[in-house]
Amino acid sequence: MKTCGRVLVRWLATLAILGLVFWLVDVGAILVQLSSVDLTWLLLALAITPLQVVVSAWRWRYTVAKLGERLPLGHAVREYYLGTLVNQLVPGGVVGDAGRALRHRQNTGQTATAIHGVMIERLSGQLILLLLAVLLITLWLPLPTPPMPGLFLIPGVLVAALLVWSLLQASPVRFWWRRFRNDLWRALLAPAVLPVQLGSSLVVIGSYLLVFWCLAMGIGLEIAQSAPWLLMALCTVLLMAMVVPLTISGWGVREGAAALIWPLAGLDPEQGVALAVSYGLLVLLSALPGALFLFSGRKNPGQTAYRCPD
Repeated sequence: MKTCGRVLVRWLATLAILGLVFWLVDVGAILVQLSSVDLTWLLLALAITPLQVVVSAWRWRYTVAKLGERLPLGHAVREYYLGTLVNQLVPGGVVGDAGRALRHRQNTGQTATAIHGVMIERLSGQLILLLLAVLLITLWLPLPTPPMPGLFLIPGVLVAALLVWSLLQASPVRFWWRRFRNDLWRALLAPAVLPVQLGSSLVVIGSYLLVFWCLAMGIGLEIAQSAPWLLMALCTVLLMAMVVPLTISGWGVREGAAALIWPLAGLDPEQGVALAVSYGLLVLLSALPGALFLFSGRKNPGQTAYRCPD
């Protein structure tokens, strides 16, 4: 009952935030842009999405291999599609990833490796998104500079660091952190591994931005041709907003971020909201192949099929 209650609250929060955004902008202008979408650009954007899943699944497979386990690429792609679909429908945005880790653990019997593999694979993507966002926003987005930003930023960073350090001193957390730190080095930060991880994550994030650009072309946003790098900077903010685990698959938060940040670039907020809505719909559509694996009979590949030889 508590779980159902939390899910209901997330759905209500999603609808409430979307309602607030649509109340603040011109919904008619958004509908006009969405109704005039060029299907050629829409199909091109949709055709890019399998690349995202395959490269992401390969990144997961590579991460698991560095932790000493084997994961067949076909199985990884199937699991990634299923996890993506679950993330689109269930609050939090990580339930599908947790399911991937759970099923991998059932196949291998290695709880820590299964969980850390998913965590590190996702962390690789978030790291490159953060770096790319900082670069593009710094170069292309004219953000206002508040007076003495360090006055507020530095104490906040210090307090956060103190809280994290205190948490890591607890015995159970310290034990977990020691194991996770070792796995993090092996599967992400090692000199021979980091370029591969960041390179694959760059392909994935780049494909996300390419989908945004195709959709912007499809709904006729002039910025897609006149200032594509500015558009990319704006879209990295939307991608980061989708990470916030407040609503269903980022709905509402993404559109709210678009309504707030588009005027900073001298653009109509309706353009940003229309692009955000079209992206959300396309992501949901692209995740539908995951439904094929919800009720299909999946054979357990078995521990021997996954474990690396000693």
